[in-house]
Amino acid sequence: MKNIILNLVEQGKYSEARKRIISLNIVDIAQMLEELEQQKLLITFRILPKDLAAGVFTHMPSELQRCIIESITDKEVKSILDELFLDDTIDFLEEMPANVVKRILRNTNEETRRLINQFLNYPKDSAGSLMTIEYVDLRKGMTVEQAIKRIKETGIDKETIDTCYVIDNNRILEGAISIRKLILSDESTLLKDIMDTGVIFINTHDDQEDVANLFKKYNYLVIPVVDNERRLVGIVTIDDVLEVIDQEATEDLQKMAAIQPSEKEYLKTSALQLARHRLPWLLILMISATFTGGIIKRFENALQSVMVLASFIPMLMDTGGNAGSQSSTLIIRGLALGDMKPGDIFKVLKKELLVSGIVGITLSAVNFVRIYYIEKTDLLVSVTVFFTLFFTVVLAKIVGGVLPIIAKKLKLDPAIMAGPLITTIVDAVALIIYFTTATWLLGI
Repeated sequence: MKNIILNLVEQGKYSEARKRIISLNIVDIAQMLEELEQQKLLITFRILPKDLAAGVFTHMPSELQRCIIESITDKEVKSILDELFLDDTIDFLEEMPANVVKRILRNTNEETRRLINQFLNYPKDSAGSLMTIEYVDLRKGMTVEQAIKRIKETGIDKETIDTCYVIDNNRILEGAISIRKLILSDESTLLKDIMDTGVIFINTHDDQEDVANLFKKYNYLVIPVVDNERRLVGIVTIDDVLEVIDQEATEDLQKMAAIQPSEKEYLKTSALQLARHRLPWLLILMISATFTGGIIKRFENALQSVMVLASFIPMLMDTGGNAGSQSSTLIIRGLALGDMKPGDIFKVLKKELLVSGIVGITLSAVNFVRIYYIEKTDLLVSVTVFFTLFFTVVLAKIVGGVLPIIAKKLKLDPAIMAGPLITTIVDAVALIIYFTTATWLLGI
């Protein structure tokens, strides 16, 4: 279907293309428009029905959104804005340059401008910046019949009506009630008798990652947002939270790879920007690696006396780095999912000691058999490598497990305590253990 529509657009058969487009999902339409050159994109977008065009617009990359806004008339801009939910408008404006934002605000009414400015003043990663004000509010003195009537009258323009919120005259949140309960209850029943008063809510300044964790914990589709006086000011819906979860997971992966986080897609980011995101940590790690060189230089006499010691350095360092990365990855992910808290540091320490003991003794034994019996290496050298490898693995797993928790306690992102940093630390300590053990056992 997509190829047929694209061919119709290329042939200029816009009327027929329009008939076929409106049968597609808005996400598929947005992806299809990304494949068109700018002129065809604008023509195709303009032939979409007004309500469909607004939905497609919200699923477009910010570059295409900007292209469309800069190319259409003020009247067309206003028609798109009129169909967008406020939270989608805010998401769009946050990605736009000042001149585009000014044009958007110029084409909105005074009340909408006031709301947009209010939303834009919330911290970027807060619940306030995520929320929408399109929700249904009810009063506890209403009957079920009155509540359903109000939902029918006002629900058409709301983000969701699955859950409605009960507030008092000062907009203080008092309870929540689902559309399912309303439909299944007697029409004369008062809302105060059937509403849920134990409502989980969030504050406008709560961090978006904490909001996402609440959604995962309680398996919610929507959560109300209140101000410091517990007045209901909006709701956060699951579609916005899914974007947050995706952003946070991507950010953590980038930090774990020692890359500065970027919201841009890889193929849409210039080589200069990619290099700028990667260089700082690489410089830090490169400079910190000089400690490793300093340790080797300090034990230069030991290396010259027993040259075979040098051949085991890469294996010890690699094994230590890999062991530490395994632990840090599990702990960082556990902290991100809320499976563990900073207070669990001693539980983690105990478990990593047990795991590292089992792993360390297994790897050391296998390696001892390989280098002593198969490669016929000197016994004392083999013993030196055995003990060094064991203590390196134990140390690496403890460091990999504990450092992310310490970072969390210090209000830092645990993801920065990932593979590259832990590997650098473990490498230095492993060499100290190795050469100290060798000096003691071999008498050099």
